[in-house]
Amino acid sequence: MTTKEIAECSTSYGGVAVQKIQPSGTLSYRFLKRLFDFVFSLCVSVVLVIPVAIVCAFISLESPGNPLYAQERVGKGGKTIKILKLRSMVADAGDVQKYLSSEQLHQWEVERKVDDDPRITKVGQFIRKCSIDEMPQFLSVLNGDLSVIGPRPITRDELEQHFSDEEKAELLSVQPGITGLWQATDRNAATFESGLRQKIELHYVHNRGFRMDWKCFTGTFGAMFGKKRTGR
Repeated sequence: MTTKEIAECSTSYGGVAVQKIQPSGTLSYRFLKRLFDFVFSLCVSVVLVIPVAIVCAFISLESPGNPLYAQERVGKGGKTIKILKLRSMVADAGDVQKYLSSEQLHQWEVERKVDDDPRITKVGQFIRKCSIDEMPQFLSVLNGDLSVIGPRPITRDELEQHFSDEEKAELLSVQPGITGLWQATDRNAATFESGLRQKIELHYVHNRGFRMDWKCFTGTFGAMFGKKRTGR
């Protein structure tokens, strides 16, 4: 991004000043991308309403509690958004001290994910491997908080810890996505701690377009159903 693309004004969200820059991609690309997001998400939501309801019943049977939960993430421009997911963990998974070892707690603090997480239920393992837990997020695409394809929505803590001010401005110039280049390529092998995940997310922002989105879209199916799927 050039300095001309960085706006003189900045907006504060959650006490964090976020520079505004011009989103990447042509105007026609951004228009067609939003049109695709709306039509595709509407169709998916209609088709999946009954299957998701059945999965919710299985989740509640194995682990009593609300089968859906909301997560706070940072959206375009730095605003706080809430995304819905199917619950793949025990109902009190937020009590990390109760379930995680000291080594796992360190990994959780850095990545917000851990290997061999004991909080994941049996139903949760299945829906994670196939990324079914992400399906309710299409509702967030319909209201404009997410795109089908974009950088993975992250927490404010992750944003502050792992991105420079210039990188924040670039990352938050576009809508985060249900899936993207990180999920379609290295996924869990690319961590914030190694610096590779940041590079992947920013590479998408810098190069997004029809060809890049198609690569992410098709690559996601390999991550969901291929031999290398992890479900983490």
